[in-house]
Amino acid sequence: MRTGEQVVADLPWRWRVQGKVFLLGGLGFGFDAWDVSLTGYLLPLLERQWRLGATELGLFATAGFAGMAIGAFGWGSLADGIGRKRAFSLTLLGFALCSGLGALAPNYPILLVTRFLAGLALGGCVPVDYAMVAEFTPRAVRGRVLTALNLWWPIGASLCGLVSSALVTVVSWRVLLALMVVPALLVFFVRRGVPESPLFLAHKGRAREASTVIEGLVRATGANPGPWRVAPNPGRVTESVRGMLARFTAIWRFDWKLTLAAWLLFVAVLLEYYGTITWLPSLLSRNGAGTVAAFLGATAMTAVGIAGTALSAWLVDVLGRKPVILVSGVLAAFALVGFAVAFTAEGPALPWLIGFGFAIEFTIPAMQCYVPELYPTSLRGTGFGWASAASRVTAAVVPLVFGSLLWPVLGLTVTFIVTGAFVLLALGWLACFGPETRGRVLDERETGGKRATAVHF
Repeated sequence: MRTGEQVVADLPWRWRVQGKVFLLGGLGFGFDAWDVSLTGYLLPLLERQWRLGATELGLFATAGFAGMAIGAFGWGSLADGIGRKRAFSLTLLGFALCSGLGALAPNYPILLVTRFLAGLALGGCVPVDYAMVAEFTPRAVRGRVLTALNLWWPIGASLCGLVSSALVTVVSWRVLLALMVVPALLVFFVRRGVPESPLFLAHKGRAREASTVIEGLVRATGANPGPWRVAPNPGRVTESVRGMLARFTAIWRFDWKLTLAAWLLFVAVLLEYYGTITWLPSLLSRNGAGTVAAFLGATAMTAVGIAGTALSAWLVDVLGRKPVILVSGVLAAFALVGFAVAFTAEGPALPWLIGFGFAIEFTIPAMQCYVPELYPTSLRGTGFGWASAASRVTAAVVPLVFGSLLWPVLGLTVTFIVTGAFVLLALGWLACFGPETRGRVLDERETGGKRATAVHF
């Protein structure tokens, strides 16, 4: 007899059913992109208003990333304990409240604290949303759906750039910071109507609740799966710090080579991306471009990523996850070095920047589709969350290191050569030890008890 998890994996895709989860998850992802991008646009404004130096500006970006780092692994692990649905809603509620407080901050130290707290809440959006969407999505379209989820990133980042460019001359940074509070609260209330993940319920031993959710999905999609049942699983995950640390240890015991591949990918690729997106408006502005022109240049880099993400969503199911990650990752690294060389020589740098924005948005969606598929259901939120946290910890250091050490001391070209070399190292490890996950079933029990690393399609 088929299991409930297999039924969910083989359901037909319906926009009014699984598509609703996709859209709500994507909106949270868009908020994440808006907030990260906004950091770069706020830096030159804060520099002028409060006469801040490079170190103080770096601390502003670091505060948000540091909060996101803690939030990424904290919320990812909590989602494996308290449930996807609860974490799915609470992340945005915390972000909205803390962003509103930040817009009212009377001084710089309090602004730093509110940015950290907003990052703490928002850091959970990516791992929690990916786990939630992955577990509702049929495996036949899972690669395209999870990769398409990344469309919300360049959309959110580009909207942030367009709004910031349009309003920078007429409003203060406080208004820019407060703009997302109301929509974030609205999405929080809408998300409360999404059912809990049936895979999570089954793994928590809540078979009756899981059956109810699956029956609802079957009716709503018009499927006819035949006889099935939710396999009993009385084991429960401890919802304590000790339990979170135990799950951290578990992802390394599961397969240390795969976990290292996930961490290297997240750290190297997102270090390169976050370092660029954080300082690009300031870099262009200091080179003589006006504020609006600098903002629009940074917006062009993120906007072209919409096309890159759309193509990536198609290619991950045509070519596979690994080929897309490997080829686009190499191209992105070389494009960024090309931008640095042209920018330093005062040549045509914008085409290289657009090329980087296009290529990196091939890499990141495929990567974030790939990593959750490496782990079984019981470790998916934890595995993705810790990999995301590792990248956020590194990204938290980037604003300080990049703005006060690498760029001023080594120069822009050498800085991007160093980050590009790190990306190539991560891609090399993936090429050697990472499996292809296209078409994989998202539950280790569905593979006859074999570890997920032994399954290849």
